Amino acid sequence: MTGTTLPGLAETTEMTTRDGVVLSIRPAFAEDEPALEEFFDKVSDEDRRFRFLSAQKHVGHEKLELLTHVDHWNTESFLGFDKATGELVASALLACDAQMDCGEVAVSIREDYRGRGVAWTILDHVGQEARRRGLKRVISIEDRANHAAIELERERGYSAHAVDGDPHLVLLEKRFD
Repeated sequence: MTGTTLPGLAETTEMTTRDGVVLSIRPAFAEDEPALEEFFDKVSDEDRRFRFLSAQKHVGHEKLELLTHVDHWNTESFLGFDKATGELVASALLACDAQMDCGEVAVSIREDYRGRGVAWTILDHVGQEARRRGLKRVISIEDRANHAAIELERERGYSAHAVDGDPHLVLLEKRFD
């Protein structure tokens, strides 16, 4: 399915956060790179470090290309827009293994939208999409210092496990039965 968009996949999904923010969530495409670049400039330095597991002041073309040029099946990059303002406020990635058994999730929220339920909502959307694709589980690899993400994922049904060989990381896993 490389290079194709599945029927209905490019459609926008609307979801409302616990704080009443209506998110329009859709897949990312090449033309979204400038919006993603601006978005990551509005993500806190700490959250950018947690997302990419490295310190960087600015997310450039090389990383943005990986988020905007995906196959839309094994890998999907989701964008969440505040429907009221049209602004990009969330980015989420679902990267699946070749067997479509497990997918890794990564989420970033614009700093001024943190604490408004945006992360919960987009994480739930990614989970629903993982189930739709037939995955048995999703995982997230977090820096142990990322207490907010670890707590959020545990609240959403993920269980925490140590990462062999790296005491600074924790693997969070949610299984679908």
